[in-house]
Amino acid sequence: MTTVDPSAAADRVVAAALHDFRETDHRGVVVDSPPGAGKSTLVVRASTEMAADGETVMVVAQTNAQVDDLIDRMARHAPGVTIGRLDGTDYVPDRRIAHPNVAHSRKLDELGRPQITIATAKKWSYVKDVSWQRAIIDEAYQMRSDALLQVARLFDEALFVGDPGQLDPFSTMELDRWAGLPWDPMQSAVAAMQRSNPELPVHQLPVSWRLSAEAAPVVSTAFYPFTPFDAGTGPGQRQMGFTTRPLRRGAVDDTLEMAATTGWALHELPRQHTMRTDADAVEAIVTIALRLLERGTVVTSAPDQVEQPVTANRIAIGAAHRDQVAAIERELTARGGADITVDTANRLQGAEFDVVIVLHPLSGRRDATAFHLESGRLCVLTSRHRHACIVVARAGIQELLDAHPTSEPMHIDVPAKFPDGWAANHSMLEHLRRHRNPAA
Repeated sequence: MTTVDPSAAADRVVAAALHDFRETDHRGVVVDSPPGAGKSTLVVRASTEMAADGETVMVVAQTNAQVDDLIDRMARHAPGVTIGRLDGTDYVPDRRIAHPNVAHSRKLDELGRPQITIATAKKWSYVKDVSWQRAIIDEAYQMRSDALLQVARLFDEALFVGDPGQLDPFSTMELDRWAGLPWDPMQSAVAAMQRSNPELPVHQLPVSWRLSAEAAPVVSTAFYPFTPFDAGTGPGQRQMGFTTRPLRRGAVDDTLEMAATTGWALHELPRQHTMRTDADAVEAIVTIALRLLERGTVVTSAPDQVEQPVTANRIAIGAAHRDQVAAIERELTARGGADITVDTANRLQGAEFDVVIVLHPLSGRRDATAFHLESGRLCVLTSRHRHACIVVARAGIQELLDAHPTSEPMHIDVPAKFPDGWAANHSMLEHLRRHRNPAA
C-alpha cells in the first residue's frame, strides 16, 4: 500500500496554482481550500516570492484583522521585502504590524510604492489612478461580487484564495430580486469571475493541517462531499488530557472525557423549546469552558509531542447570534472567564483554537429557517478546533429537521449549493449522536 505524503501533495497543488497564476495568461486562478489547509500560508508565499522576483503585488483581504495577520506573517517570512498597509479612516494600528519593513498610511502615495501593498477590499475601492499586473485576493468566497467590481480596475490578473464551504457573503437586505442575474451583488467574487470566465483554472488544497485525523473526515463528508480532503496528521497524533481528576464526575466531566478521547462530544440538554438566549444552554457552555481550565487541560501534537496547557486564549465559544454571544460573555465575566473568546460564526471564520464549544444553531428552536440551516455557519463552528469540538444542544434537532425539510426557493441561473444546510446538518448530527452525553 502506497502512503501519500500530505506535505508533498499540498506542495504539488501550491506549485501548480502558482505556475498557472504567474506563467499563464488567465484572468484569474482559483485555489479552493478546506479549513486549516494553509490559505494564509499560500497568500504569504505567493506575495513574498513575487516581491522577491521584482514584482509589485497588490493584496486584498476582507477585514482589518485579516490584513494585520497577513502583514505580520509576511514581515516575519520575508524581512527583506517592503510592505505597505493602506489604512482606513477609523483604523487603529495593531502592534503586530510594528515590523521594520512595514509602513502604513491612509494615503497610497505616502507609502512610497512598497513591494507588497495590502488593504481591505473596502479601502481599495477608494484608490484611483494606479494599477498592478497581479493581485491576490484572500477569503475570496466571502467577498461580494460588487466589492470585486469596485477594485477589479486596479489589476489585470488575480489569484482567488478561499474556502468554498464556509459562510457566503452576507447582507441584511432582501436580495431575491437580483438572484440569478449576472450583476447579483450577493454572488461571491469567485462565482462572479467563474460565471464570466468559465475556463479559469481551479486548484484544490488537499490537506487540513488544523483538523485532526478524527475531525477531518467528519467535516469533509458533511460539508465538502465533492471536494474531499484529508488530515495532515495521522490517527492518534493529537492527544488531549487533564492534569487533575475530579473527586466526583458529573455530566460536564463525562462530556470533557468524551471530547478528550474522541475529539467530539454532544452535550445534550433535555428537549424543550426555548428563547434564543437559552439560560440553561448558556450555563452549560460556560461551565464546560471553565471546567476545561479547572481540570488543567493539556494537549500534545505530532511531531514533537510536547505537552502544552490549554489556556483561556486557546478556547473559543461559537454561536449563531450576537445576543447569544452577549449572554455567554456576561455569564463568563461573572464567573471569571473573560479571557475566553466568544463570537459568532461570521467573526470566527479563519480563527483556530485548541478546543471549541458550539451552541448548535438549531438548539431549542421551533422551526428551521434558512439562516439556521446555512451549511457554512455550522461548517465554521465545527471546524475551528485542533483537538476537540464540544457541541451543546437541546434534544430534538433530528425531529426538527425531519419536520422542516429544505425549502429554499429555486432561482433560474443560480447553481444549486450542495450540500444544502439540511443535508449538512443531518450528516453532522448523525456523527454527533455517536458522541452523545445526556446532561440530565
